[in-house]
Amino acid sequence: MQPVYVCGHRNPDTDSIGAAIGYAELKSALDPGTVYIPVRLGECNPQTRWALERAGLSEPELLPHIRLRAGDLMRTEFPRMQAHDPVREAGLALDRSDYDLVPVIDEAGVLAGIVSTRALARRYVRESDAGSEVRVQTRLQAVVDALDGELLAGEDRPLTGRIWIHASAVESAAGIAGAAIVVVGDRPRAQRGALEHDLALLVLAGGARPTPEILELARARHTAVISSPLDSFLAARMITLAAPCDELVEHDQVLATVDDLISEVAAQIRDSRHGAGLVCDAEGRPIGLIARSDLDSPLRRRVILVDHAEQAQSVPGIDQAEIVEILDHHHIGSIETRVPVRATFDPVGSTSTLVVERFRRSGVEPSRSAALLLLCAVLSDTVILASPTTTERDAAVVEHLERVLELDARAFGRQMFEETSDVAGIAAEDLVRRDAKAYQSTGGTPFVIAQVEVVGKGLLEREGELLRAMARERAGQQVALYALMVTDVLDSGTDLLVDGEPGAVAAASKAFAVTPNGGCLHLPGVMSRKKQVAPKLLGAL
Repeated sequence: MQPVYVCGHRNPDTDSIGAAIGYAELKSALDPGTVYIPVRLGECNPQTRWALERAGLSEPELLPHIRLRAGDLMRTEFPRMQAHDPVREAGLALDRSDYDLVPVIDEAGVLAGIVSTRALARRYVRESDAGSEVRVQTRLQAVVDALDGELLAGEDRPLTGRIWIHASAVESAAGIAGAAIVVVGDRPRAQRGALEHDLALLVLAGGARPTPEILELARARHTAVISSPLDSFLAARMITLAAPCDELVEHDQVLATVDDLISEVAAQIRDSRHGAGLVCDAEGRPIGLIARSDLDSPLRRRVILVDHAEQAQSVPGIDQAEIVEILDHHHIGSIETRVPVRATFDPVGSTSTLVVERFRRSGVEPSRSAALLLLCAVLSDTVILASPTTTERDAAVVEHLERVLELDARAFGRQMFEETSDVAGIAAEDLVRRDAKAYQSTGGTPFVIAQVEVVGKGLLEREGELLRAMARERAGQQVALYALMVTDVLDSGTDLLVDGEPGAVAAASKAFAVTPNGGCLHLPGVMSRKKQVAPKLLGAL
């Protein structure tokens, strides 16, 4: 079963990461038969890294997209052959499987090529006036195994050369000269005549047994002797299948890596004469196989969205994924689903509040690490319960976690903000991208709101630098307005920097009834992007 990825929005904040990790832990406890993986869609900011470090947790893995990959469709159970394995073993492996190819690997496990049913068919039905020939070295024991035979004389050693079926008159030696392997039936005179030539191997077909004199002659001439229950024709053909796999290796297979998009390799697999493609790791070892039939109605990758419901804020390729659930505390966004899904849009101050409430309703206790991270997330999104978005439910969750963790939540929150709010050494480009969310107004105008939480007014000294970085971002993203909330968590206010088209900037100023000072709107008491800034801009633009 495919895993379910739990992800917050792009440019993740502490609530986005905390909700993803906490909800993945809860879902794993309630549904142990499914693997839930918390992921991030971008770089964690300093506050989130601080929270993860204090909780003793690693950053979730980065999920660059949710589009279907080769690794999502590949089968991991399939036969593999060593280069020195007999072709017969490859044929048996193909017969037992549903595939038309079997990969051949070297001693290090690296792909050397493939053996296909097509190559085997050519080998098995090939006809030649000069007789069959084992063109490269095989082993005597491999021939014994292929013939289901018994080695009566000789020891295992390399074997190569032409194969001849001695079915002509006893007196005739035509064809034997130059042959390395002769197949003959229960005819002692023919056996003796064949041994007069420099043979490597004499095969007695039909279960024939040599006389003591024949065995003695064979040993004297250093010729191996095998008795096989197969008839002469089949024995000769089976000897050719004792050749090593690398004799029949082909190199026209379709190759992919785990992360290759199915959309990029599907046509090659469908057009391949082998009807399948191989997936190799970074070292070139085959780790998966995708058959043509696997491309018919493949299962989509599955994802739970937390702390967002906007397609522009979600993982790239979300339109190609199966959305299992949405858990959010924002407005209902532009995400579309193909089938009904469980979706919660609950107006609390933090998505992590909803996660903690579900832990409590389910009777499941979060791990101490998850509990500490969830507390950081609630305190971050509600600005230590001071944001206008804060509800009694947020306060109740903080009080509960405070008791569980045995700490002073408000003092802990102040420590978090004070130790992570120094942005003096961070480039303007990184600041304006750090916690940026894209929107589209009711009138269809695209815009972006980023937010930086600080202590004090020091960052505003870099207003010109920040506005220039915002202008570059606005041009690159082709949006009408780019806004940056510089929120002072202790002063409980925001300075809103805006860059945009003249009409968009004017609309923003009018929405807040504030005359801009250069590119800055001073907004006392404004703390929340979700409740106090985004709704006004969505309506004004």
